Amino acid sequence: MPFFHSSMLAIFNEDRPLIWVQLSRWVMAGKIARIRRGWYMIEKPWRAKEVPVPYIATQIVQPSYLSLDWALQYYGLIPEGVPNPTCVTTDRPQRLQALDRLFLYHHIQPALLTGFMQVSIDGQNVPVALAEKALFDKIYIHIQRNKFSLEWLRELRLQNLELLELERFASFADKTVKWGLEAAIRVTTEYIRKERR
Repeated sequence: MPFFHSSMLAIFNEDRPLIWVQLSRWVMAGKIARIRRGWYMIEKPWRAKEVPVPYIATQIVQPSYLSLDWALQYYGLIPEGVPNPTCVTTDRPQRLQALDRLFLYHHIQPALLTGFMQVSIDGQNVPVALAEKALFDKIYIHIQRNKFSLEWLRELRLQNLELLELERFASFADKTVKWGLEAAIRVTTEYIRKERR
């Protein structure tokens, strides 16, 4: 695998400081790229195959899964393409710049680390939110800092709404108590029902 964590090098009978020195030399020589502390990618031409960015995103911060804008575009629920991976995690919120991408991680409560499935992307299993959970997460993250409104919901330009199971969508709200969330889910559900007609 051309993408690896430095802990995998423990199989070699070398002192850890020597391994770190060698990794630093390879980075300076352009043979590997440091993605994040401890995570590396073999550079071209030494890399035999590509590693999907969505797979990398869910490996360098764990536990996490792809959600929000990235998952909404994956399901065709929004018209825009989203090149930067957007993930949710129970870890702290983070923004990481690597591989000419911005990796975004938003914090959710541990009870909400659900509603995703493994999807094969370029031969790698990647945890991706269900369509309903991606929309739920988008609302949940939004109301942490902003007021929910129908105008904001319309600005998402949601499409292909027939893909959403409204009972499943609403059920995620049962896993947490957050001021304004229940009302936002109710308004969104009604909006989707009207738009489907």
